[in-house]
Amino acid sequence: MNRLLLNTSIKGVRSIKFSTPKFQKITSLRTFDCRSFATQPTQSSSNNQGSSNSNRGKIAIVLGLLAVGSTLISISYQRGGPAELVEPIKQKAFKEGEVSVIFILGGPGSGKGTQSAKLVNDHGFVHLSAGDLLRAEQKRPGSKYGELIANNIRDGVIVPQEVTIALLKQAMEESKVKGQTRFLIDGFPRKMDQAITFEDQVATSAFTIFFECPEQVMLERLLERGKTSGRADDNIESIKKRFRTFIETSFPVIEYFDKQGKVVKLQCDQPVDVVYEQVQKAIKDKIGHQ
Repeated sequence: MNRLLLNTSIKGVRSIKFSTPKFQKITSLRTFDCRSFATQPTQSSSNNQGSSNSNRGKIAIVLGLLAVGSTLISISYQRGGPAELVEPIKQKAFKEGEVSVIFILGGPGSGKGTQSAKLVNDHGFVHLSAGDLLRAEQKRPGSKYGELIANNIRDGVIVPQEVTIALLKQAMEESKVKGQTRFLIDGFPRKMDQAITFEDQVATSAFTIFFECPEQVMLERLLERGKTSGRADDNIESIKKRFRTFIETSFPVIEYFDKQGKVVKLQCDQPVDVVYEQVQKAIKDKIGHQ
């Protein structure tokens, strides 16, 4: 049982103590024990009236504080957020030089997946698509956050970083066990907090390839893909939301890495093979892999 103890005197509130089990949501004041207010002897009826008004005012303030306090506690102990579902990363997963990470960024339909697949086939990179990992987790029986992922993908908004980073880390660890240490991470990071947290907790990136493409070209590609993809987000409404989200959240990430000299920008409204030649050159120039 939740219990609130309130000690008061004529001069006001001395102490308020809250005692509640951790993670228990409080929706009401279950028990309210209040010691009576003491009053001093009065000299006249007017003094009595003033004292009464004063005490009523103090009671109102105390009850107001209790109401606010209970609301704050209720908010603080609500469960189910993504941070509670994912085990915290206590230290950086990979040491410097242990793995090689290239971020692949670009708007929806810019060709990130197509170019990454070619690099996997020709140069042995491990392609990790943040979107593919999230969709696979969404469909996995018994997933703790499948519904959360489904709702975010449907609405064209970014899935909480705790979920995405946990899935990427797990996939990288599984690949490293097999001796695969070169990663193309496609469609991530999409926000500044993702970029900073990933590099703090998982691995430092070598550089970022940014696929620039006109929005109309990307729209046409996605609508064409939507005819056969079966993806819930390949519809005109979701696509437009994804464009807005990318512009608002991912551009600051690109600028952040660009200031560090870690961005290669490629025009992707060209033929696939032309773009691929530029991708290979960028990788050779930056990290020497051919």
